[in-house]
Amino acid sequence: MLNVKKLSFSYDKTPVLKNISFKAKPGENIAIIGESGTGKSTLLKILHGEYDLNQGQIFWKEEEILGPKYNLVVGHDLMKYVAQEFDLMPFITVEENIGKFLSNFYPEEKQQRTAELLEVIELTKFAKIKVKTLSGGQKQRVALARALAKQPEIILLDEPFSHIDNFKKQSLRRSVFKYLKDKNITCIVATHDKEDVLGFADRMIVLNHNKIVVNNIPEALYQNPKTPLIASFFGEFNVISNEIVYAHQLKIVENSELKAIAKHSYFKGHYYLIEANLNGGIALFEHFEAIKKGLEICLKIEK
Repeated sequence: MLNVKKLSFSYDKTPVLKNISFKAKPGENIAIIGESGTGKSTLLKILHGEYDLNQGQIFWKEEEILGPKYNLVVGHDLMKYVAQEFDLMPFITVEENIGKFLSNFYPEEKQQRTAELLEVIELTKFAKIKVKTLSGGQKQRVALARALAKQPEIILLDEPFSHIDNFKKQSLRRSVFKYLKDKNITCIVATHDKEDVLGFADRMIVLNHNKIVVNNIPEALYQNPKTPLIASFFGEFNVISNEIVYAHQLKIVENSELKAIAKHSYFKGHYYLIEANLNGGIALFEHFEAIKKGLEICLKIEK
């Protein structure tokens, strides 16, 4: 189990994280979300042992994770950290990068592990290709596979799919997070993308103003967002009479007190996102077709 106790950290005199406490069970997937600059990446680096704490403690099982004051080599043997920058060897092949730190005394096992991870990151056909020729997204996938090669007990992922093309992201997420669950690997993922969270995270931790403001299951945060910050992570929303209302919860009706004037219609595939003027502000809602600019409409909140 990962146990973070009252962690605080500052760069010089600038507070970055204050009084951070949470736990992660074996095999649990925890998403860390928050605006840029709230300390998501810093938190992962601290968990990895790259910085010394101002106060607090971090334990993986019974062993305390300590910073560079105490360790010449940062990180725990059973913990892997995958950053947004890739520390790969460009002049050897994809499969050689993945298997680099696996023992040559067990060649069959090494080959099997490498082949398995090539499938997980969907790069089997690139096995013999030198890493220097890959795209940024492909390199990110190789870095992920190499981190998984030695079967860590916990993996720390910093925006793990940020460089990957949209058409690949969905299947890759399913493949990677399924693998982590199957192998009972604890995962802490820092992300700004809801698609990295919904369907995969067991819990979400929201950072704001250097602190944890929410630690709960994704369903609870989605169904009852306490702040606009949380609602914005899940999609378009409105604040109407101090109530947070998602765009899909506003419906056109024949008559209501909520009268709006259509302003723009944005094609979103299976629906249009309608922007309208409502009580001097902007309202966003979903509709099955575009609405003519200037048309008055009545809206109702349906939750």
